Amino acid sequence: MHERTTGLARNDWSKLDESDVRVRPGKGTRPRSKRRPEHADAVNAMVIGKDRGRWTCAIDADPGQVITAMRAREMGRTPVVVGDRVGIVGDVSGKPDTLARIIRVDERTSSLLRTADDTDPFERLVVANAERLLIVTALADPPPRTGFIDRCIVACYAGGVEPVLCLTKADLASPDELLAGYAGLDIPAIVSRFDETPEGLAEMLKDRVTALVGHSGVGKSTLVNRLVPNADLAVGVVSGVGKGRHTSVAAVALPLPDGGWVIDTPGVRSFGLAHVTADDIVDAFEEFAEAAEECPSGCGHLGPPEDPDCALDDVVTEGRAGAERLASLRRLLQSRGGHEVTRVTDA
Repeated sequence: MHERTTGLARNDWSKLDESDVRVRPGKGTRPRSKRRPEHADAVNAMVIGKDRGRWTCAIDADPGQVITAMRAREMGRTPVVVGDRVGIVGDVSGKPDTLARIIRVDERTSSLLRTADDTDPFERLVVANAERLLIVTALADPPPRTGFIDRCIVACYAGGVEPVLCLTKADLASPDELLAGYAGLDIPAIVSRFDETPEGLAEMLKDRVTALVGHSGVGKSTLVNRLVPNADLAVGVVSGVGKGRHTSVAAVALPLPDGGWVIDTPGVRSFGLAHVTADDIVDAFEEFAEAAEECPSGCGHLGPPEDPDCALDDVVTEGRAGAERLASLRRLLQSRGGHEVTRVTDA
């Protein structure tokens, strides 16, 4: 042993054998197990807010049990958005300075997606698991933009969300013209004004998860404050050029007094639909979906002259659907395609 130590001191490596060599594998060569913790003790929760890598969650969707959580390392970059139903482990007491971990995202029943514009390949998940989308539009100041409404409706059909029109500021203009333009779609509508509680709205939202979307300045935050008195949200002020200031900077779910949740989303200026296909929209119209299968490959379902052999016209000719219904469907298809279909009303 003394001889071997002396040789090592003199850097005589010829006297070493395999028992003297210890090789520690690098990080990149260590065998890794694919097994992951089962987390049988995980509790269910609903994501109600997000801020800089931290998610606010309500245990079992109970607004009285709110905790803060981070995304577990094993989830990687899995998106987690407001409305998601998730599994959580760790400290779920909700005490100050405690932090739990989100270890899974349950399958979504609906997904409200948008892109920055119609050429953007990246989808942005706005809200998950919403049953309805309240499309908030002012009848005046700023004037309604039907192109934006159409795009929101298209996103609803593609994502499995029921669209509802919510027309605000009825004290400034009549809703009749705008409602007539959407009569062919059979979409529920709520009309409100600043000095009256919207009739039927509370009952419509009770025990449901409803998202709100709209341009800044249309009265969305005012509506939320009326529904949730303790929301304490800022009310947008419409500027002189008709563009409101963004009063909501991130989506947040707020509990309704009689049960259910409303998800207030940030004011948006555009609603890209690069992720939506023509068939996604047609599938939402049961009376036309079957006929669309008879259309030629690549048919955009717009009818002549763009699609002269489109089979949807036969449905109207045979009396299985009205012409107004088909016209409404094709207006939505044009909106998805980026055509100029915005119809600003006289108001």
